[in-house]
Amino acid sequence: MVPYMRDAPATDAPGRAGGPPVSAEVSAEPDSLFGGRLRLFQPARGAHRAGTDAVLLARLLEPPPGARICDLGAGSGAVGLAYGLGGARATLVEREPEMAALARRNAALNGVEAAVIETDLLASAAARRAAGLEPESQDVVVTNPPFFEGGSQPSRRLTPNALRGAAHDFGPGDLDTWIRTAAWLLRPGGQLGLIHRADALPSCLAALGRRFGGISVRPVHARPARPAIRILVRALKGSRAPFGLLPPLVLQGADGVPTPESVALHGVGSWPHDDPGARPTRER
Repeated sequence: MVPYMRDAPATDAPGRAGGPPVSAEVSAEPDSLFGGRLRLFQPARGAHRAGTDAVLLARLLEPPPGARICDLGAGSGAVGLAYGLGGARATLVEREPEMAALARRNAALNGVEAAVIETDLLASAAARRAAGLEPESQDVVVTNPPFFEGGSQPSRRLTPNALRGAAHDFGPGDLDTWIRTAAWLLRPGGQLGLIHRADALPSCLAALGRRFGGISVRPVHARPARPAIRILVRALKGSRAPFGLLPPLVLQGADGVPTPESVALHGVGSWPHDDPGARPTRER
């Protein structure tokens, strides 16, 4: 069984909002994704954990071996490391020092040579460059941005934990800044992949604006006949290709049993970008 993580907005959005970094102890425990293909230490409590959202984002694109890919708001590194296992040259960008340390630990655990950069993605271009990021340096950017703008979701539960709050709350206009940073990092024609709440589609399209084209959106439904809960978005920097709305991804049948596509996405057998012979590895 592969149930959707229903509490994903509170536990599975490894983005970063602005403001000073949060200091907190992160107790980690072993975990795995993709049928054990990706091994992880995840926060045991008090911080976000990679789950279904990370799996969907890690399966969204198929960069060739050697492609330069940057995971913005990487958290413990699940998405970027999944692409790294397929041979991509991964850079993981994370603001919180505790989560960045966990990402480094997970890179070593999986034998993936990944750069982990600690910086606030909402800071100035000069600050990003000082941290080690360069404009037009990436072929692919993937991101799971913070899900909520402050004050825009009155019905949601507030996140009491500091690390979770930093991961899930944006200020007004921060999504646009986040997407602008992604465009800054991408080479012309580079590809962006992101996952967000379904009701955030208008904000996402507005942020993509003139920076991206060839935008395709795939709605994600927990079960048939229910409203979409997520959107998977692909876009090309500087492209003039038209917008496309793709068939939905349904994770569970009406009976709650995972669909064949959901099982395949969560498993190891059909990983489209898995090329163990091509990936760079650390010396042990």
